[in-house]
This record gives sequence, C-alpha cells and structure tokens, in this order.
Amino acid sequence: MTEFNIPTETVELPSKGLLYPEDSPLASGTVEMKYMTAKEEDILTNTNYIKQGTAINKLLKSLIVDKNINFNDLLIGDKNAIMLAARILSYGKDYSVNYNDEEVNIDLSEIKEKEVDLSKFKDRKNEFAFTLPKSGNSLTFKLLTQKDEESIEKEIKGLQKINKTAQPDVTTRLKYMITSVNGSSEQKDIRAFVDNYLLAQDARELRKAYIEINPDVNLVFKYEDSEGREEEVPMPIGLNFFWPDL
Repeated sequence: MTEFNIPTETVELPSKGLLYPEDSPLASGTVEMKYMTAKEEDILTNTNYIKQGTAINKLLKSLIVDKNINFNDLLIGDKNAIMLAARILSYGKDYSVNYNDEEVNIDLSEIKEKEVDLSKFKDRKNEFAFTLPKSGNSLTFKLLTQKDEESIEKEIKGLQKINKTAQPDVTTRLKYMITSVNGSSEQKDIRAFVDNYLLAQDARELRKAYIEINPDVNLVFKYEDSEGREEEVPMPIGLNFFWPDL
C-alpha cells in the first residue's frame, strides 16, 4: 500500500510535563500533533458527537500522534494548549467572534501561556497544600484532568435530573479538586466538608489559589469599547472555533 506523509508539529504543554508520572509520555512536556485531514472534519460534523458534546475531544484525540497518550490524563490547561494549536494548524490564526453586537477579530497566535511558578511542581505530584484563611482548616487540592471534567459534568447532569432547579456546579467541582481535609482523604469527609462547612469566603480563596497555580493558556481577548475602555473577555469556543465556515 502506498504511504502518504502528513505533516506534524510539536506542541509545548503549559505544565512542561512536570505533573505527570515519569513513565507517562506526557512527562516530556510536549505532544506531537498532525495537521487536520478530511477525516477529522467528519468528526466535527458528526451529528451524534455534536449532540453528546464530544466532537472537540474526539477531534483532539484523533490529532495526537502518540496513541500511548491517554487523553483523559491531560490536565485541562494542557488540553487547552493542544486545542489552540490544533485550531491554528488547521485553519490559521484569525478567529472572529461576536461581542456586544460587534465583530471582533482575534489573532490566536498572540495568546500566551499563563505565568506560573513552576518551582511549586515538586516530585511530579499533582497535589498542593492550602490553609483556608477564614476557618483555618487545612486541605490539599489537585489540578483537574480531562477525566475529572467528564466525571464532574456527568455528576452535575445526574443531580439536575433529580432536581431541575439545582445549580451544583461550584460545589461539585470543589469536591473533585479537594484531595484531603484536615488529614482525611476519605471522599465522604471531603464531600461533607464542602456541603456543610466550607465557608464562601474560603471557597473563593481556594479557587483563586487554584487559578494562580494552574498552568494554562490565556483564552481571553482584549475588547475596547467606543469610549476607549479596555477589558479582557473569555474567548467563546464552539464548533465554529475549528470550522469557521460551519
């Protein structure tokens, strides 16, 4: 059978691979990705994938060259970097979004990694200590992976089936982030703490600590209104992020 070449590019991960086990292919801090083909465009237009909300994840899995990489192991910040690189490689750096009824053009090549203190990443352990400033309780937390995100989404959907007015996003996410409270790593203790004892002020400070230490790319764009005021706006990402003409 005739062999055909597909160009590839190496993507640097914001985590530099420092939070993966040594035997993980992600420990190198880079991921090799191929350019998108017609096969991947089929993934983007697959009706079932779109309904399930899995089209982008399946696309990224297909573009990663090393099939020994477990997509679910990816830290969310590293996944975002791969997603951004995939879009630029496939459709270029120009991305238009509608904001405040205006068409805003974004240069994706200008999006940079967040500045994080990599010295805090020790012994390849995805776990960090934090003392809640108001209550004084001590805990450890981890950076969420793709597997965690899928579990969180599944749990939230399940809770909303039971109670359609429930909005458990914040507490559910915290239950997956926190790995121990006052020395206990029992899930029942962590969940009881989040549901009954975690003060709103402490939860806010914990989320700030998480954001500060989380390696990621800054998926925001700068918007200037008619009076010259500038703000940073989260960049909307949907299927048209990969297929501008969709």
